[in-house]
Formats: sequence, structure tokens, C-alpha cells
Amino acid sequence: MATLPVYRWHMAPDGYATYRQLRALGLRPGGQDVAAQVERPRRRRGPLVAYLYRVDLAKPMREMTPARWAALAKANAARRTCPECRRAAGYVIPPSLGMCSACAFPDNSPEGASWNSSPKTVR
Repeated sequence: MATLPVYRWHMAPDGYATYRQLRALGLRPGGQDVAAQVERPRRRRGPLVAYLYRVDLAKPMREMTPARWAALAKANAARRTCPECRRAAGYVIPPSLGMCSACAFPDNSPEGASWNSSPKTVR
């Protein structure tokens, strides 16, 4: 197994791009393996590493179909629905609570409740 070529930060040759750079160009890696990596040195920790893909082997991004849009809308609606009271909260329910703020803090008023306040907080 061959090792990957390693380049210093901002020193990668043309024809390579990171995953985010490919997305900005409207491309995706398309199943290709990582071609190289870029390392950015840091003072007290190990270097930051970014993996590079070849642009000439990248494929265009897949288009969103109506079924994909529907699945995405359904998933986002599930993230906003409280599992306790089954109401749409109007915001993404934080995983730390697992329920809407009205269910998490029943002592507070429904309009004044906040997901990051504790039940003993006096307002």
C-alpha cells in the first residue's frame, strides 16, 4: 500500500481539491480514493489534515429529486416535533433536552420557557 503525498498548507498543486472545494465547484468525489493530503502545522498539537481529491476524476453532484425533497422535509419536521406532547415546537428540539421547552420546564410559562434555562431559574 503506497503512502499519500503530503503537501504543506497552500502548497498543493493544481488539479487537487478538498471535499468542500469540490462541492463549491458542483462536484463530488464520486467513489475515488483520497489522492493526497495537506497539513497545516500547529504549535502545541498535531497538524491539521485536509484530504485532497483529483478534480479530473470528480463527478457532478446528483440532482435533488422530488422524493429526496419530500424525505428531507419529513426529517426536518421530525426534528421539530416534540416526542412528549406531539406538537411542532417551531424550532429544532435540542438533543440535550429531547423534548420541547414547555415539556422540559413545566413550571415556567410556555411562552417564557427557554431550552437552556434550568427549572430553578427565577425570572
